[in-house]
Amino acid sequence: MRADTFHDFELAALALYAQAPLRTRYVAKYRHKDAKLVLKCIRYKTDKLQDLNKFERLNRALMAQMQQNPLDLNKAEHDKQELRDGAGAAAGAERSPKAAKKTKKRR
Repeated sequence: MRADTFHDFELAALALYAQAPLRTRYVAKYRHKDAKLVLKCIRYKTDKLQDLNKFERLNRALMAQMQQNPLDLNKAEHDKQELRDGAGAAAGAERSPKAAKKTKKRR
């Protein structure tokens, strides 16, 4: 089976895994030479950068299902964004210019 859009692929992959979790295999391959991401369980090829973010989201959902721990994807994306925003602000506030100079240099 081949999916034309990532949304169709995502729905089909999740449904396939829910239907037969012990018989479902999921393979992701990135061909740098062609700059293409190939996802196999239901075949889907893409060369769009936006689909890589969608792939990460799908991968997290499948991993959560494999661990018998359903994941709310919208909540996970929101938490991830909060961590990014909080970590960047906290790291900048904690470091002073003197503290950065005292770090040991590698040779």
